[in-house]
Amino acid sequence: MTAASHASRHERACKVIPGGVNSPVRAFQSVGGAPVFVRSAKGPFITDADGKQYIDFVCSWGPMILGHAFPSVIEAIVEAAAHGTSFGACTEAETEMAEAIRDCVPSVEKVRLVCSGTEATMSAVRLARGFTGREKILKFRGCYHGHGDSFLIQAGSGALTYGNPSSPGVTRGSAQDTLLAEYNDLESARAVFQANADSIAAIIVEPVAGNMGVLVPEKGFLEGLRSLCDGKKTLLIFDEVITGFRLGLAGAQGYYGVKPDLTTMGKIIGGGLPLAAYGGRADIMDQLSPVGPVYQAGTLAGNPLATAAGMAMLRQVRKTGFYATLNQRAEAWEKETRAALQGASVPWCINRVGSLMTIFFTAGPVRDYASALTSDTKIYGRFFHAMLDQGIYLAPSQFEAAFLSAAHDDDVMSRTAEAIRKAAATL
Repeated sequence: MTAASHASRHERACKVIPGGVNSPVRAFQSVGGAPVFVRSAKGPFITDADGKQYIDFVCSWGPMILGHAFPSVIEAIVEAAAHGTSFGACTEAETEMAEAIRDCVPSVEKVRLVCSGTEATMSAVRLARGFTGREKILKFRGCYHGHGDSFLIQAGSGALTYGNPSSPGVTRGSAQDTLLAEYNDLESARAVFQANADSIAAIIVEPVAGNMGVLVPEKGFLEGLRSLCDGKKTLLIFDEVITGFRLGLAGAQGYYGVKPDLTTMGKIIGGGLPLAAYGGRADIMDQLSPVGPVYQAGTLAGNPLATAAGMAMLRQVRKTGFYATLNQRAEAWEKETRAALQGASVPWCINRVGSLMTIFFTAGPVRDYASALTSDTKIYGRFFHAMLDQGIYLAPSQFEAAFLSAAHDDDVMSRTAEAIRKAAATL
């Protein structure tokens, strides 16, 4: 009944929305079937339009680190809404948010708030070009930095799963200004630098790749990128839209001890509402209008509801012991998942960093774009539906991360491990 009703809803949506979804990653193209239509969520659970409850490991693709509908976050949104939903003018809440980010992330001296991760990465790249006077950027195959033209060259996430990674509509000029190297291959980045002399404005990288599944940076990779940039006076941009406030208060850069020049953030800082940011060294950020010549603007930037939700979220994760507890739970999550998968008759491997994890259906190891693509997506599709049938909601794509929240307690994790054992036995 539920599958049929979701199919009916999807058919209705397809008549007015391309593909029936407002973001391709929500579609079930790579796993088959119709997407789940969600009615509500609370704690570690989502409830679909027919009233069926699922344990949720998507967590709105990362923002719900506390779990859904966390009381203080909801209270902050309601209180803010009572005073008005948007002003198009300055608020003290914007300054409070910027101060909180600066205080937590050592590489950030000044911050600009925007509405989405894509907007943050697009703006950071424009700023890097304006600051350096150079045009080219270097990105890594399979890393996803939003749907800006500069990034849809061998991209990950939905572009990898559902579309042509070099998307139609991206101009030759944009493609020519985007250089490619291999994630976890410092020599490939060095070769690109040697071939392009002094024309590279910035390297942009997910310090922990999360959009071709979770890929762990190998020892020396991030440090090598920092050194490469220093030698060529190129800016290093860490895209921490996923990892910011997910791996710790200082994000991946704190986790690995590598300091970028610019950082993009999103997801958790908005508490589930549309809010993102980019920030970095003051001398770079002061090139932004109205102080400097690099233009970027946004009518809804620093929206009062989003800043209220984000600050309520940050107050919780800044409490002593929050990340230690979450990461201990994530370690146990990986251990239980490995044990539960022992009954599978197909190859698999697991990558995890902090509370981010991906099960790849390949023998592995998975360390870059090419090895991620060895995963058997048909097996993942069967596993996904076997889990869905048991009330476990995973990402509808092999090439995404699973997210753990503080609301995923021992009972929830035990139920999940049992579901994995049953699903593995069917493969």
